[in-house]
Amino acid sequence: MQYDVIIVGGGPGGIYAAYELSQKKPGLKVALFELGHPLEKRKCPIDGVKVKSCVKCPVCAIMSGFGGAGAFSDGKYNITNQFGGTLYEKIGARKATELMWYVDGVNMAHGGEGTKIYKAANQDIKKKCLQNGLNLLDAEVRHLGTDVNYIVLKNLYAEMKDKIDFFFDTPVQTIDAVEGGYNVVTDKGVYSCDKCIVSVGRSGSKWMENLCKKLDIPTESNRVDIGVRVELPAVVFSHLTDELYESKIVYKTQKYEDNVRTFCMNPKGIVVNENTNGIVTVNGHSFEDPSKHTENTNFALLVNKHFSEPFHDSNGYGESIARLSNMLGGGVLVQRFGDLVRGRRSTESRIEECTVVPTLAATPGDLSLVLPKRILDGIVEMIYALDKIAPGTANDDTLLYGVEVKFYNMEVGVDENLETSYPGLYVIGDGSGVTHSLSHASASGVYVARRIAGE
Repeated sequence: MQYDVIIVGGGPGGIYAAYELSQKKPGLKVALFELGHPLEKRKCPIDGVKVKSCVKCPVCAIMSGFGGAGAFSDGKYNITNQFGGTLYEKIGARKATELMWYVDGVNMAHGGEGTKIYKAANQDIKKKCLQNGLNLLDAEVRHLGTDVNYIVLKNLYAEMKDKIDFFFDTPVQTIDAVEGGYNVVTDKGVYSCDKCIVSVGRSGSKWMENLCKKLDIPTESNRVDIGVRVELPAVVFSHLTDELYESKIVYKTQKYEDNVRTFCMNPKGIVVNENTNGIVTVNGHSFEDPSKHTENTNFALLVNKHFSEPFHDSNGYGESIARLSNMLGGGVLVQRFGDLVRGRRSTESRIEECTVVPTLAATPGDLSLVLPKRILDGIVEMIYALDKIAPGTANDDTLLYGVEVKFYNMEVGVDENLETSYPGLYVIGDGSGVTHSLSHASASGVYVARRIAGE
């Protein structure tokens, strides 16, 4: 079947590319291929009662499907160029910001209206962070919540389903460059197109790497972030989350001068499993609906690791650490901070006696047997630094879930149009290594769609 444009991947980049094409060039014949399920069929079997841990589904409903991994990721759209990717280096800072605000407007028009936007501009908090060796990054954050984000995605799909051909549960095996365009190869057949947009997300990192090798598209090794997810009473961080919601705080350790950062803060949220390429790691969600709030706040503490010659497989390094955690705990491990600093493993009885009630059923264990010493030292040092601006962070009963790994694709060689050396073959979203967030990925989809539409 012949299409004008085929989009590979139904995450935020692919969705916004499809949406913008349907708006700007409604006459184009466009198809979107997605490895996972339609939105309404994306159900994780973990219910906390009959199924308490990851059963390693062939395709993870949390990571794949319409909406991508972002569908259940708390719906935080950080409108900033300070973090979330380097899209601004390709298209310019002003254009990147303009597109992120455009995406915000589309979200508001599709069910996000009434949600709050937070500004990280509180000078008192920023001052207190600086006084304690912490750097609070500036951003404006639209928090949709996992529940409202679902509504927005549902409405976007309803608007597009009669304009775009969607192929769900249809993994793309490869893409072949042919005369005049591209062949997209699936187990259900081969589909041809004039232009192809690849938006496979972080979970498609291995697939993207293989495609680049096959087509001889240049790549650069990227980083991997490794750490834990912290869970503590919501009141400990309430003076930050009430004002900022998502406080992005960076700390340079005194011991190694490594950067440790907070990531994906979920006030009154829950800790969840996620499955990336068969490896079970940890993440967090929160909801806009007050009836779904918990007594806890969770966030990630991640240590940034860039590797130099001769090592290139940063994602493989992160995967090996996650596999070790899975080997010891059958999935995610949980440990009290007090047990960690005393050099002992947590047990079921210690977790049951903990004043922080865990929101994820994880295996009590010892993270020092999993995380490399340098990374663990950085996390412990960061917790004590955060305790100075949010007293109670370093309490014995603070829970640490491990491991959390943020995989970054190798940065794919694309130009200022996000186009590869193959004319009409674009790589966008987190699969490109250029973006690392919902807002940047969505903006990249809009940007490429406008290029194709001739704007």
